[in-house]
Amino acid sequence: MSDTILGRKLGMTQVWSEDDRLIPVTVIEAGPCEVTQLKTTDKEGYEAIQIGFEAVKESRLNKPLLGHLAKSGIGPRKYLREVRVDSAADYQIGQEITVEAFADVKLVHVTGISKGKGFAGVIKRHNFRGGPGGHGAHFHRAPGSIGQAATPSRVFKGIRLPGQMGNDQVTVKNLELVRIESDQNLLIVKGAVPGGKGALVSVRVAK
Repeated sequence: MSDTILGRKLGMTQVWSEDDRLIPVTVIEAGPCEVTQLKTTDKEGYEAIQIGFEAVKESRLNKPLLGHLAKSGIGPRKYLREVRVDSAADYQIGQEITVEAFADVKLVHVTGISKGKGFAGVIKRHNFRGGPGGHGAHFHRAPGSIGQAATPSRVFKGIRLPGQMGNDQVTVKNLELVRIESDQNLLIVKGAVPGGKGALVSVRVAK
């Protein structure tokens, strides 16, 4: 069975552990996903499957995507993702992937798009200390020196500066899988995962 499933972040809550500790958890509605394409070494040069998640109206997709999904005999899907596997021959087009595939899993990696914070300065974006707050200071929230003068006459790549904060692909690794609710397609993982409520996330088994 595939070690990856797509889902939506429903939000955070808290549950009691077996040793009577209150732990923060994130609830993820994961799947069911369907296998929409098989990729083999003979044809594509590597082994992978493509999975689809969340049914959507045909009017929401373009013609090439509708034609691609029509080949698999599966209805329109809002999200398609590729998952590398050891052998695509172990899967079939239309095969369903559910949370039951994670029944014996202890740890998972969760990937999603972090919340966008817009344009941010170095204090918010990179946790710079900043300058004195008093009236006599002329240096409060600026980044300070960012390089040398005549040599090398440029700013080095990677200097931490103001800019777009958030809205990045983030993977939180080795989150404990606390509980599975198969009847509601729910995965309950310990801690926080990227994105806001309703955000698309990818959950895969930690190896």
